Amino acid sequence: MEYSYRFRLYPNKEQQNLIAKTCGCCRFVYNYFLSRRKEVYAATGNGLTYNACSKELTALKIERPWLREVDATALQTAVKNLDKAYQSFFRGLKTGVRTGYPQFKSKHTSKACYTTKNNRSTVAVINGKLRLPKLGLVKCRFSKQVEGRILSATVTKSHSGKYFV
Repeated sequence: MEYSYRFRLYPNKEQQNLIAKTCGCCRFVYNYFLSRRKEVYAATGNGLTYNACSKELTALKIERPWLREVDATALQTAVKNLDKAYQSFFRGLKTGVRTGYPQFKSKHTSKACYTTKNNRSTVAVINGKLRLPKLGLVKCRFSKQVEGRILSATVTKSHSGKYFV
């Protein structure tokens, strides 16, 4: 049985900047591969798969070194989310349920968030603080005891400037 928790984060200024960079990089990667999939489909008639996009992501990180400053699993999750959006769109076409074609993410209208996976305890609760990849230990207010293993963490910034995980 899986549970989800939502806790308030209190990052310092340096951590807030890194969260903003990570959200921006995830949005860039999502939009980049959405446009790449459209280009490839228009040119060849076949779309890109998740594996092709994942391989291209490593080349993109070499081409654009600022993508290496942020959490790599968050960027991979952005590519995975795009693939899920395409799968949902095509499944909707088959079943007659309208899900809509994947849309580009906007800097101003989309909620600033990113998801990271827990690989070898990179996301963990340590002495009342939460350890996140590239961010380190972040102050967090836990309203309950976290039980079981942590699968992933989604860091979100609300429109009022509050951070949640």
